[in-house]
Amino acid sequence: YGFINTCLKSLVVEKYGEETWEKLRLQAGVQDSFLTFEVYKDEITMQLVDKACKILGVPADTVLREFGEYFFEFCKRSGYDHMLRTLGGNLYEFIENLDALHSYLSLSYQANAEVLFLFVFPQEMNAPSFRVEKNEDGSMHLHYYSDRRGLCHIVPGIIGAAALDFFNIEISMEIVNQTEEEERTGKKEHIVFLVTQNPVFSYKERNEFPPSPRYLADSEKQMESQPHKEDLDKAKNTSRDRGSSVCPVKKSHWKTIRGLITLGKGKLLRGFDPVYPKSLWVDTRTFCNGLPFHMVFDKELRVKQAGVSIQKIVPGLQTTGICVDHYFRIVHPEVPFTIASIQKFINSQFVFQTRREMMPESWKQRPMLELRGQMIWMEPLQCMLYLCSPLLRTLHELEERQMHIADIAPHDVTRDLILLNQQRLAEMELSNQLERKKEELRRLSKHLEEEKKKTEALLYAMLPQHVANQLKEGKRVEAGEFKECTILFSDVVTFTSICAQCEPIQIVLMLNSMYLRFDRLTTVHDVYKVETIGDAYMVVGGVPVPVPTHAERVANFALGMIIAARGVQNPVSGSPIQIRVGIHTGPVLAGVVGEKMPRYCLFGDTVNIASRMESHGVPSKIHLSSSAYQCLKYKNFEMTERGEIEVKGKGKMHTYFLIRNKTATENEIMGRP
Repeated sequence: YGFINTCLKSLVVEKYGEETWEKLRLQAGVQDSFLTFEVYKDEITMQLVDKACKILGVPADTVLREFGEYFFEFCKRSGYDHMLRTLGGNLYEFIENLDALHSYLSLSYQANAEVLFLFVFPQEMNAPSFRVEKNEDGSMHLHYYSDRRGLCHIVPGIIGAAALDFFNIEISMEIVNQTEEEERTGKKEHIVFLVTQNPVFSYKERNEFPPSPRYLADSEKQMESQPHKEDLDKAKNTSRDRGSSVCPVKKSHWKTIRGLITLGKGKLLRGFDPVYPKSLWVDTRTFCNGLPFHMVFDKELRVKQAGVSIQKIVPGLQTTGICVDHYFRIVHPEVPFTIASIQKFINSQFVFQTRREMMPESWKQRPMLELRGQMIWMEPLQCMLYLCSPLLRTLHELEERQMHIADIAPHDVTRDLILLNQQRLAEMELSNQLERKKEELRRLSKHLEEEKKKTEALLYAMLPQHVANQLKEGKRVEAGEFKECTILFSDVVTFTSICAQCEPIQIVLMLNSMYLRFDRLTTVHDVYKVETIGDAYMVVGGVPVPVPTHAERVANFALGMIIAARGVQNPVSGSPIQIRVGIHTGPVLAGVVGEKMPRYCLFGDTVNIASRMESHGVPSKIHLSSSAYQCLKYKNFEMTERGEIEVKGKGKMHTYFLIRNKTATENEIMGRP
């Protein structure tokens, strides 16, 4: 069930962190969340356990035991504390009633049970079975039967946690025998644990009680049935002190007894002895009508008597001396149909199922009837009494077997259970639907978050991040003045000629190949790409975030462009393309223009001069204005003077060429490892 995988996730996250769970989940190849009542493949849980052992470097038995301890706490936090606590007054009774709890849950939740072992081992795979035996020294032998191998180490974790929490005792469990089960039909794992324990006393209790062993099953009865010596001494002293008072008062016998009981913390000094009548005051007819679902059979399995409702459904039982195993088979526990096997598991609840071939014709098209109840061995009669009820979960199952509520005895709680469970199943189905919707919403939310990140990445590629965030919030983006920045323009040499001789798709492929290389370099050198128009590529350093190293960044980017262009092929000649690059430093005004497809644009004479540096440049050269040269003059760059040239619209200008970075290698310029 999803509950078990959710618990495993919670354990890993709580003890080892979210990152460990994510690593474990990815290696196991499973999803991040699980629906509580959804049935998942057993391989998922086993894969998670296996990967947890490898990642944490812990043996499987240690992981399973730790999981068992945590699973017990997880069940308590999930609201099952009260149900588990009331199973028994001591550890022996607790374990003895585990099978009964599993049986109830499988009936009540119909494959949706989720407490302790039934959740670890769901109904489809059969919950494990337990049989406990007392030993003379106070220890116990716990017999564990399961269809599935390798999970027995969960048992000490769960039982140990329950013993400590519910009964304040520490136990140790060791495997004393591990065999293939022969007592039960099919191949079953049968493991015998030796369970020993010592009490966990508080400091005060250690001083009050001597360190004597406390038996697992009988400890409570011993504590209740034996008054403490100090209490009796105290009672005697109190009585003696009162007797010597100035006005002695004679106490009656019953007052003395009441005083002893009060001093003994209200516990009776002797046990309960039931009183039985000399003869049974119930006639046969009343018994068979009052308990309509019961059977009595002897050692040879011959039916001696049966309730009226069973006779009605299985008419063959009316035949004297018929064998019960001719009409029924044992579904749980999976044991051979013999008195010896039944006696061995007599504390378990037994489930019988009718045999289809022995049923009347009217029943053969219906689902077979199952009976669930208790076996009681009657030693004087050497017979077994099976007190049972129909195993029905819903009104639909009742109708399928063409039975009615009236067929069940008024005192039988199966009546109430069917009606109650009908409502509970409807509520659980609603809960399942809500959980599925919740999971669907979680997935949609996660998908929406991923799409949002993609959208934001696309938006941030078009606009500076702080500008994009302002636009998303509906704010007006004010234009900003930058007193100094460095602008770069580049274009492809003979681009017009290339376009005239090539197919449009070839031009697109060439430009895309070039721009992808340039775009990567903008990230390497942290410059802002303003726009591309045709073959022209424009970047700026120091805008939108002012930085003192804007000129160095753009210069290194320009050197990278020249190197990157060598890897782009001219579709006409087949040789590498050539580009011109121009750089200028100066003030600009920057802002967002337009509402539909808004662009972050730069304005000012600096933009014009940078464009002129590119258009008046030389192929495969980086052309610098004098202001750009002054910014790079003392920054470890090698530059040569070009001299004065005539610049359109600007007159004569003194310009330079950037040759290389004296301290950076080509790999550093290109951002290679």
